[in-house]
Amino acid sequence: MILYIHGFNSSAQSGKAREMAAWMAERGLAEAYACPDLPDSPAAAIRLLDGLLARSRGRAKLVGSSLGGFYATWLAERHGLPAVLINPCVGCNVKLRDQVGTTQKHWHSGREWLFTAAHADELDALAVPAISRPERYWLLAETGDAVLDYREAVAYFKDARQDVLEGGDHGFTRFQEYLPAILAF
Repeated sequence: MILYIHGFNSSAQSGKAREMAAWMAERGLAEAYACPDLPDSPAAAIRLLDGLLARSRGRAKLVGSSLGGFYATWLAERHGLPAVLINPCVGCNVKLRDQVGTTQKHWHSGREWLFTAAHADELDALAVPAISRPERYWLLAETGDAVLDYREAVAYFKDARQDVLEGGDHGFTRFQEYLPAILAF
């Protein structure tokens, strides 16, 4: 199974999630793909993802974008799984702490919710100070990401496989051309 983990305030309706779902379906691999809409609570999101991994047939692979990359790193460390990280949020627990008390809005549904100190504390519990097995990770980053500084991810995943591409944006504009290599990783 490939488990795609979307980013903050995103969903299974994100462009990359839909592109990957369609690409897998075109190759007869639809049943080997999962991308759940994650709960706002990081602890609940991890419980949901852990449950999907427990039911997976064979060895799962993780693909995480932005906050999904933060979650994928925690899951990869816990379960010893390979993870492709797309413009991942490194230190999301610190970065999102300043959002405590703010109203958030989901990109696709428009649903609003309040980011609380409890959410920030749950992110703290998922922080991975350093990865243990760099060969399990592949960083895909674009330097034009205006949301996150790609250099943080380059430093954090320093010994992992890395493709750092000039330009682009937070959505990783070259995602579709990397799909075959992601599946093979």
